[in-house]
Amino acid sequence: MDFATFKESVRKVEVGKQLPDAVYVHISALSTLPEELSSVVIRIATALKISDEAWNVIKLNKRDFKVTLLNYPEFEGDSYPALHQSYTIDLEKLSVRKSDYSNSDNPPILHRKETFVENTYPLASLFKEITEEGEKIGLYEKTRNIGFKQNWLRLIKKKGYFLDDEGRLQPLTEKPSSLEMSDFQGDVDRHLTAIDRNQLSQPMQILARHNYLAGEYSVLDYGCGKGDDLRELEAHGIDCSGWDPVHNSEGELINSDIVNLGFVLNVIEERSERDETLRRAFEYADKIFIVSVMIAGESVINQFKQYKDGVITSRNTFQKYYAQSEFRHYIETTLEDNAIPVGQGIFIVFKDKIEEQVFLVDRQHIRRSWKQKTQREIKLHQPRLKKNILEKNIELFTDFWETCLELGRIPANDEFEFSDQIRRVAGSHAKAHQALVNHFGDELFSESHQKRREDLIVYFALSLFEKRKAQSKMPASLKRDIKAFFNSYTSAVDEAREHLFSVGNPEIVEEACLEAYKRFKCGELQDGHSYTFHKVLLGEAPVLLRIYIGCAAQLYGDLDDIQLIKAHFTSGKVSLMGYKEWESETPYLIERIKIKMRDQDVDFFDYVGKYSPPPLPNKHLYVLPSK
Repeated sequence: MDFATFKESVRKVEVGKQLPDAVYVHISALSTLPEELSSVVIRIATALKISDEAWNVIKLNKRDFKVTLLNYPEFEGDSYPALHQSYTIDLEKLSVRKSDYSNSDNPPILHRKETFVENTYPLASLFKEITEEGEKIGLYEKTRNIGFKQNWLRLIKKKGYFLDDEGRLQPLTEKPSSLEMSDFQGDVDRHLTAIDRNQLSQPMQILARHNYLAGEYSVLDYGCGKGDDLRELEAHGIDCSGWDPVHNSEGELINSDIVNLGFVLNVIEERSERDETLRRAFEYADKIFIVSVMIAGESVINQFKQYKDGVITSRNTFQKYYAQSEFRHYIETTLEDNAIPVGQGIFIVFKDKIEEQVFLVDRQHIRRSWKQKTQREIKLHQPRLKKNILEKNIELFTDFWETCLELGRIPANDEFEFSDQIRRVAGSHAKAHQALVNHFGDELFSESHQKRREDLIVYFALSLFEKRKAQSKMPASLKRDIKAFFNSYTSAVDEAREHLFSVGNPEIVEEACLEAYKRFKCGELQDGHSYTFHKVLLGEAPVLLRIYIGCAAQLYGDLDDIQLIKAHFTSGKVSLMGYKEWESETPYLIERIKIKMRDQDVDFFDYVGKYSPPPLPNKHLYVLPSK
């Protein structure tokens, strides 16, 4: 079934709770769905080995090629049953995301259960009666904040009611006379959220690392706070502008190549305003949109009093702390576009899809030091060019040779800065390349060709998580790579898919780690458990290990502040460790990230403040042995 057929089938669904973007149907009404749709649902559950007991409600998306299987164990018994698990299946990307709320104190809940079932369902009349009770006391007047258990219970209490043991509404003997902090109704001090900086913010630093702040692109800082980033950008001659509702309300809001929405969404207490801010900032971006929020776990959140879907801090400011996967889902569903993680709580959305592919390909293009290896002549065959021509133009030919080694293939005319000169001297790029192979030997170029091919396999494997890109949306250099290394796009994707699927096998992951340990002769190998190695070795690791770590980076982002990577063999986890003063004899761990690929989740742990950073006593294990 393709998306057009799926969308048409969903449109025909008559039984179920109809929302603007989806329809929810109880499993008892599955037979009422169009036959092709119900059969797809059954095949999905069977293929993913999701038992009948693991779900009882299906969500059919109206705008995306997705279905979600949800489990409400107490659908019949509870008036407002809580969600325990969900499995979201993206039929476009062929990916599955599982969420578990079984131990949550504030899980999503259902209302209006009668809409999920057929009129002939045995409890349909009871469900309708429960809904009518809530309507009478005004529980459904504002539906934005009633989707989670704690918000729902607070609303019931405000209305002067409580839920008895049967889950039915009963009046309180007396209404609460005062509001708890968790029901905070005062004014939030948003103006206190802007902070002073003496260096570029994290999102801006990431843009700089990826060479987006070299002066070629204009920048709009949407929600610029006190303007510290703007002053630094202006000092470097970058075309930039900024706007902030509190500190720079007169600033210009103009379309720019890059728009930064830095740590703004997390201080907006109203979800509708948050959504509107995200969409509005995105509209001003012509090429690149970077957005960031605060990431924190339950241990941090529980220090504060809950308010709406966030907390009120001790400074009387609002904070909505996100999980990494939660924020990515929020961006992608709100903007209906692909969000690429580049750091903790920091994502890039590319409006320019060719630029997106350039970014992703460049991520996997390891910049290897070929120059040092090419200083000595290996062989001297009878050259097709006269030897004195090569010798008289040695700087030009050396520059061309290094470009060949960087690309792993003969460069096109626009890929070598001095193409006119090399063609004037040698006749063509191909003739110049052959002369250099004759001069230096073929071994080094063959190695560069193979390494670049591996880079591309990693890129194509990781790109399978996204919607397949049309070749017309590919940069010209990538099209040349496909032709030079794979003959066709289809063969490249097929080979990459085979590699990607294989890293789901723990034995293959372990074999790749053992091969890396043997190749590097350093790192820490825990037999049957994990392999830990330094980040600088990742580009030279076996392709399968690079893909395995790459899958984890799809959830986390760039590894710029990371030194050690730990690949777990059997659990589908990757751990990242960042150290303070790595160059010292004994570095101290300040950050650890655990990426759980099977759960599509990321846990962050820092060792600052009240936590003492643990030392790394065996740093020598992670240093390449001298040759």
